[in-house]
Amino acid sequence: MLERLNFIENKYEELSIKISDPTVMADQKEWQKLCKEHAELEILVVKYREYRKAQDDLESAKEMLKDETDKDMREMAQEEIKELTTTIEETENELRILLLPKDPNDDKNVFVEIRGGAGGDEAALFAANLTRMYTRYAERKGWKIETISINATDIGGFKEIVFMIKGDGAYSKLKYESGAHRVQRVPDTESSGRIHTSTATVAVLPEVDDVEVEISQNDIRIDVFRASGHGGQCVNTTDSAVRITHLPTGLVVSCQDEKSQLKNKEKAMKVLKSRLFERAQAERSASIAEDRKSQVGTGDRSERIRTYNYPQGRVTDHRVGVTLYKLDSFLDGDIDDIIDVLITTEQAEKMKAMGNNQ
Repeated sequence: MLERLNFIENKYEELSIKISDPTVMADQKEWQKLCKEHAELEILVVKYREYRKAQDDLESAKEMLKDETDKDMREMAQEEIKELTTTIEETENELRILLLPKDPNDDKNVFVEIRGGAGGDEAALFAANLTRMYTRYAERKGWKIETISINATDIGGFKEIVFMIKGDGAYSKLKYESGAHRVQRVPDTESSGRIHTSTATVAVLPEVDDVEVEISQNDIRIDVFRASGHGGQCVNTTDSAVRITHLPTGLVVSCQDEKSQLKNKEKAMKVLKSRLFERAQAERSASIAEDRKSQVGTGDRSERIRTYNYPQGRVTDHRVGVTLYKLDSFLDGDIDDIIDVLITTEQAEKMKAMGNNQ
């Protein structure tokens, strides 16, 4: 590990020189690329330097203890040694996590697709609850939200909604949300007070670059139509909504949020590329041995990942066995507690896998 950290520190120093070079700065594209790489390494290098300083301080404290005869000074040295030993252990663990292979999609924006599942109108209402939850979470993070398409019900639910969340690290946080979400509650329309169980599926797709997915114009069919309104919203009076069908796979994407047909087409193409990218990733993942799949989930939207129980005010994540009794705040976007556990669990699995492979 130390050899690798030394190599990274040397690379960081080289990049520091390069990004200060006026000739390199003249090529804005290359300079920005190097600055991004420099910033990514900086977190690791700063932590590594903290680790080395703590080790140097520990050696100094040990030398002091060896030569010191004063009782109070010896106690101070012993306390410092104890604290520094703990610091070194914690920092070493943080360094191991920082050295783990990074998901190349982590920094990307995401498309979130939510569909009402089993449960009819109640499932559609739950899909609307989940939409609000992710919207509030994005607002807490200072991220931007763009609606792509909505298929709404008369009572305020969503049969299907697709929206984009733009923000640093959006995929790194939200990628764990893909799967089937289950709700247990008494619907407003239920006169006998019986608890019903409904579901909604969530898919979180990273926004992909054009170079990552190429689509031949011969493989798509583009249809335009008039947008349908929902919930009293103003409806476009022109045929600006766009539907794109990918003929080889049968995937269909619609976008009607913009009044410009061109903008709707651009958004729909982005969603289609992300879906095709997800499809390719799923095919690659299927070739991985079952025992190497992450316990936090494969991202399969048919996998039940979480239950929201209204009568008990609890939310349970089945992948990590965590239950929180704060359903109201959770549905208001306060979801970091579970996301942090999922991240920590995945990091632990990766560290275990690296240890087994060494």
